[in-house]
Amino acid sequence: MQHGGNPSMGMAGHNHHKMMIADFRKRFYVVLILTVPIMLLSTMIQQFIGVNWQFTDAPYILFALSSVVFLYGGWPFLKGLVNEVKTKTPGMMFLIGFAITVAYVYSSAIVFGLKGMDFFWELATLILIMLLGHWIEMKSIAGASKELELLVQLMPSDAHMVMGDKVHDVKTDTLKEKDVILVKPGEKVAADGIILDGESYLNESMLTGESKPVKRIKGDKVIAGSINGNGSFKVTVSHASKDSYLSQVVKLVDDAQKAKSKTQLLADTAAKWLTVIAMVAGISTFLFWLLTGHPLAFAMARMVTVIVICCPHALGLAVPLVVAKSTSLAAKNGLLIKNRTSFENARKITTIVFDKTGTLTVGKFEVSKIVSLKKDLSENEIIRLASSLEQKSEHPIATGILQKAKDLSIAIPATDNFNAITGKGVQATVEEKKIMVVSPGYLNENKIAVPNNFKANDTETVVFVIINNELAGYIALSDEIRPESADAIKTLKQNKIKSVLLTGDNKKVAKSVSDTLGMDSFIAEVLPDQKLEKIKELQGKGEFVAMTGDGVNDAPALAQADIGIAVGSGSDIAAETAGIVLVNSNPKDIVSLILFGKATHRKMIQNLIWATAYNVVALPLAAGVLYKQGILLSPAVGAALMAVSTIVVAINASMLSIRTKLMTT
Repeated sequence: MQHGGNPSMGMAGHNHHKMMIADFRKRFYVVLILTVPIMLLSTMIQQFIGVNWQFTDAPYILFALSSVVFLYGGWPFLKGLVNEVKTKTPGMMFLIGFAITVAYVYSSAIVFGLKGMDFFWELATLILIMLLGHWIEMKSIAGASKELELLVQLMPSDAHMVMGDKVHDVKTDTLKEKDVILVKPGEKVAADGIILDGESYLNESMLTGESKPVKRIKGDKVIAGSINGNGSFKVTVSHASKDSYLSQVVKLVDDAQKAKSKTQLLADTAAKWLTVIAMVAGISTFLFWLLTGHPLAFAMARMVTVIVICCPHALGLAVPLVVAKSTSLAAKNGLLIKNRTSFENARKITTIVFDKTGTLTVGKFEVSKIVSLKKDLSENEIIRLASSLEQKSEHPIATGILQKAKDLSIAIPATDNFNAITGKGVQATVEEKKIMVVSPGYLNENKIAVPNNFKANDTETVVFVIINNELAGYIALSDEIRPESADAIKTLKQNKIKSVLLTGDNKKVAKSVSDTLGMDSFIAEVLPDQKLEKIKELQGKGEFVAMTGDGVNDAPALAQADIGIAVGSGSDIAAETAGIVLVNSNPKDIVSLILFGKATHRKMIQNLIWATAYNVVALPLAAGVLYKQGILLSPAVGAALMAVSTIVVAINASMLSIRTKLMTT
């Protein structure tokens, strides 16, 4: 596996990867069995254990066994060598292939008459350890892309399709738009769609990172892969499975893992240089020992060890493994990375611009108070009458009032002669009374006096209820601030990141939200097309700006920001202009994103330092700098060290985790 080959793969790539792991495993065991007789037949080992099993044909048996080891065990490396020469990118495989070929050719020449010591046993142990190293390393790579496979496995393979009054089991990938499927208790939802009838609590945590189950009723959207609680329901499928939210996430994660990041390019360059250094150092070592009068076999062994130790494998994996792990981990926590560079730059953010609605606030109006201005009229009655008028409306205020009626379990009466007063409210006849629900503007125009005890704070929106032309009461609604917002802003402050509120709302509301949360500043009454200008202004002051928005009207501003973060765009992943999509609208996720970006960057750098430092130390030892002091690395030890360095890098990468505990520190 060439170091440029990415550890993250699509599904086809994944099966290929499994086959490769099995292949290395098989080759390893075959070589292991052959290495035993090779060791026992080698003169040097015999001297070492104090026996003398020399017989005439011993060298030829040794040669035959070693040829099998070289050709069968060394095959992946020789094949890699040919590929790298073809593509003119000498690297890892080139070095290993070169080293084992030199060792094999030289030892074979000894068998057929050249004077000196063969090192077949070194060749066998070298190949053995190389195969082991590769096998372990590929397993840890598979671990890094396993997160992706887990996402894929979320999709149940079968679905219960409803046809008339019968239910048939079909393969999930045959479902198409408008099909109806049944989801039984405890099962996974097989396709994105709308609930046709029935209701249940669903656990969507694998897709959104949000742990508490959410109630879904008729008409609600459901996401494929979420886990059903104990209700059962029917779903009208909204699109084929390849377009489902989950498939999009998997594709996104896959693309992001394939994308080269800046750090990766750095590592690639380092690996190329290391290859050159290895060849130069190897040949120089060989010439040095040969010209200072040492035997050819000794000079050869030094060269092979230097070249093997220098294999830039750890370097080649230092970054891709971290990339694979970070992208999939992020996806499981509701952070979808579309652009690697955005993610890696998250650690540089100095200012975050929040678009208020839906990020810092809940984004839906809730009734905050109900006031009756008549003695014989209860608050419930006011809501009951108001809700009857609002049941036809889609307006957020209407939704808020209806929700309140539902919470209080109030039966909503029917209306007659319904009509809307443009921009001012609605009126209708309910139970033979003429009812109006109107804005403060309507009162002003019609010279209706606002009652003395009228109180509403800056963040509230108020509607008045008029019964038979008499002011009967009012309802105040406000967009609630998310409980997590304050914490998120606090953590940003601790990390020296400024938070700015950008909103189309009036100054009073903006100031109130900004003050409540302790933000650095706010910019209010901004039209969508002015948002872009505001971002530019901040950048002009030298700030590295991240912008969070809902991806629709904020697109230009998101594109202008150094990092665009689209929030809560649910299944509309294609918030095109954003580099990162947050599945939940939770502001804490933005903090996680920055801290996780920092952690990921740290891991990459740690891996690069380890991979380079190891070479700096091991190369001179392999070249025989401390030969006089009696310290000398054999080719097999060299190979073992190389394998260890690679495995350290792989394990370090797999230890990357999103620590939400960081949030509070």
